[in-house]
Amino acid sequence: MILLIACYTFFNFRFFAYPDLERKRLMCSRQNQAMFLIHLLAYLIIYLKTEDTRVLLFYGAQVIFFLAYIYLYRLFYRNVSRLLVNNACLLMCVGLIILTRLSFDRAVRQFIVLAAAAVLTWLIPLIIDHVWQLSRIGWFYGILGLVLLALVWILGSTTFGAQLSLEIKGVSFQPSEFVKITFVFFVAAMFYRSTDFRTVIATTAVAALHVLILVASKDLGGGLLFFITYLFMLFIATSKWLYLGGGLLGGAGAAFLAYQVFPHVQTRVAAWADPWADIDNRGYQITQSLFAMGTGGWFGLGLYQGMPYKIPVVEKDFIFAAISEELGGIFALCVLLICMGCFLQFMMIAGSMQAVFFKLIAFGLGVVYITQVFLTVGGVTKFIPSTGVTLPFVSYGGSSILSTFILFNIIQGLYILKRNEEDYEES
Repeated sequence: MILLIACYTFFNFRFFAYPDLERKRLMCSRQNQAMFLIHLLAYLIIYLKTEDTRVLLFYGAQVIFFLAYIYLYRLFYRNVSRLLVNNACLLMCVGLIILTRLSFDRAVRQFIVLAAAAVLTWLIPLIIDHVWQLSRIGWFYGILGLVLLALVWILGSTTFGAQLSLEIKGVSFQPSEFVKITFVFFVAAMFYRSTDFRTVIATTAVAALHVLILVASKDLGGGLLFFITYLFMLFIATSKWLYLGGGLLGGAGAAFLAYQVFPHVQTRVAAWADPWADIDNRGYQITQSLFAMGTGGWFGLGLYQGMPYKIPVVEKDFIFAAISEELGGIFALCVLLICMGCFLQFMMIAGSMQAVFFKLIAFGLGVVYITQVFLTVGGVTKFIPSTGVTLPFVSYGGSSILSTFILFNIIQGLYILKRNEEDYEES
């Protein structure tokens, strides 16, 4: 499995080296072969360990889903980015493997959400390609995001000290996962119209309200994600280093203030600074994560040979540690590199777009994605304090899965739009 994912990762970056379409397609086909072999080996091990026939049925359902998603996407959208489709499927595959090992029931629920989200977001590339009025309703995106976040602040349920989710008729969802997308559309629409000082002030005020409501809800990971996204979108739109430097200084001051005001932030920082000082309490999660990755080493202990369940909330915030422990540090590093490959293609798509609105959307969503990956992996590895952010397509959680599908399909829509324009110009 380590060899196969290493090959997959090699094909992922080799793809960018080839100028001709046929060789790119060959790399994508080899990626598919490697992914399905990883999938087969993993579920064969799980079946041999559990001897549960439901695992075989679950595996078969996943194979049908992945085949349908890969080939129907190509059939429906002629100019689809096969590399992004492959990477999305690989990340989903890894997530389902490790979730099945942790909890079969949760893996099944995750798979149902994946299938439903794939269907619900299927037409997004078509909408991006045909609806040109998306840039005209900038204030709608901003107001919608503020209303959703305010509802969570007022009515949301509390999880691990933060108000994160709303519950409607027994169904719980996390609005901030979707607001990060409307937030990018809001900022892109505003800076598409103008980047004068007045527009920058108005946009910054609305962006600050997003962050302040998240801070008031004690969702500091979400607040940090929104802040970083806005800061870099502002810099790309204006090319002014003063805004970037001032934003970084302001963010550092806000982080210090949050540390002084919120006890749970102090707890997370203390756990990050010296988790061994209180290993049975506030440092328990991060120390268990470090133990897991340390015992896994480069090659891992093997599925069902480790103890990832000892890490609290391992299926969400700390799933990277579970991957490292049982599948190995090399395997986990390859997953991280695949995420980097997705980000690289996001940036290439952003660079190729001529319309400023679409360019800013691709760049903003790319920043959202890679920041989320950084916050997750950084928290697990003790590089930064834990922020409670999930790993896209891999971690357990319906809202995270649906929002990531939306994000990837918007990027696909932009890629297809650009390719269709190139085909039209050539004809």
